[in-house]
Amino acid sequence: MPPIKDHPLRYALANELHARPFPSLSAPCCAAFLAIKQEVDASARDRDADRAHLLALLDRCGAPHPQPGATHWFGTLGRYELKWESHTEFVTYTLFGDGVAERAFDGTTFDAFPADWLAEVPGARMTSALVRVEPHPGDETIADVLGDWFVPESLACSRVLDDSITIAGDFRIDENGHMRFAVFAKDGCGPRRLGRVVQRLCEIETYKTMSMLGLSRVRDMGPALTQIDETLTHIMSGMTGHMDEQAKSQEKTLDALLRASSELEALAARSSYRFAATRAYEAIVNQRIEVLREQRFKGLQTFAEFMMRRYDPAMRTVNASETRIGSMSARATRASDLLRTRVDVERSAQNQSLLESMDKRADLQLRLQKTVEGLSVVAISYYAVNLVLNMAQPLGDAAGLSKLVLTALLTPLVILAVWWMVRRIRDKIEH
Repeated sequence: MPPIKDHPLRYALANELHARPFPSLSAPCCAAFLAIKQEVDASARDRDADRAHLLALLDRCGAPHPQPGATHWFGTLGRYELKWESHTEFVTYTLFGDGVAERAFDGTTFDAFPADWLAEVPGARMTSALVRVEPHPGDETIADVLGDWFVPESLACSRVLDDSITIAGDFRIDENGHMRFAVFAKDGCGPRRLGRVVQRLCEIETYKTMSMLGLSRVRDMGPALTQIDETLTHIMSGMTGHMDEQAKSQEKTLDALLRASSELEALAARSSYRFAATRAYEAIVNQRIEVLREQRFKGLQTFAEFMMRRYDPAMRTVNASETRIGSMSARATRASDLLRTRVDVERSAQNQSLLESMDKRADLQLRLQKTVEGLSVVAISYYAVNLVLNMAQPLGDAAGLSKLVLTALLTPLVILAVWWMVRRIRDKIEH
């Protein structure tokens, strides 16, 4: 094949699909899972600090380091295998070890994380879980041990992947601070299939916990949303004319509307990322449960049923709050439009009144102008008659006309000439 230039990211993008393989596990074995999240602004955290903390753990056992900038690592850590992954908002550590302790979920595997190392994690524990994997002992034996290991009220148990594995958990935090899951693998269950199930249980727990952050955000903003909702209702009521005259002031209405809109936009801006993340995490939880292909085990609720009863209502609350914020934003926009329309109508009325006032002034000015024009004709004619009379006096004496008669004859002619001259000047100015 002739040489062809590759895109700089071609191999990186192709390898990303194979960068996080599932572990290969054989029963009996155990796993300890830990998810760390920075408490504030986790998506913009310093990821170098996460890698530095991983390197501190690897150096204790002389394990090789990941590549610079890596977001995942899998290798041997003493007598355990460690899988590390860096996600958008959190990092996860999963230890896999052979065999199980005599006492279920005694935390021995989790003790492989050094206490002083745990105290220095760059963030806080979001969740942790212990997974116990045993060969399938039979349904009756499983039913007996589940009653001892988990809280019956919240126990979820199901057969998965064509009844090759039975999984169980109660999604409760035990006295050591861990979630607990039990996995029972039948003979013939492949190590990669078993590893996928354990990995998916850890992912279900992680993304379920992360999505519940949306519910916490909704509860925190609930009082503020209620206050803004009441303010918008009060504003809309005032615009319909059901408030006293003081509250009808446009300045006060506009000021209240701007405050409510700015508070609402601030809440929407602060919560938009969390709501989007919650939707994404919820979708992952549901997808991870769906691919397990659950079947009921001895009448117990499945993981999907547990989520439907306990988890889905919380997600619906988050979705309803997001919809409520959008609806309130639309109400604020409509209120602004109505207020703007009201101001425009009142301004048009004021302009109409101003135009009418200007028409009256123009009419008055025209009348005054005509009056002044008439007086000007009289005044000019008075002086013009005197001038013309002085010039025509010799002709009057020659004709035997007295001054009074001559004045009477000249006055109408002079007035008519002055009026015609003034009228002509005004017409030229107007045109």
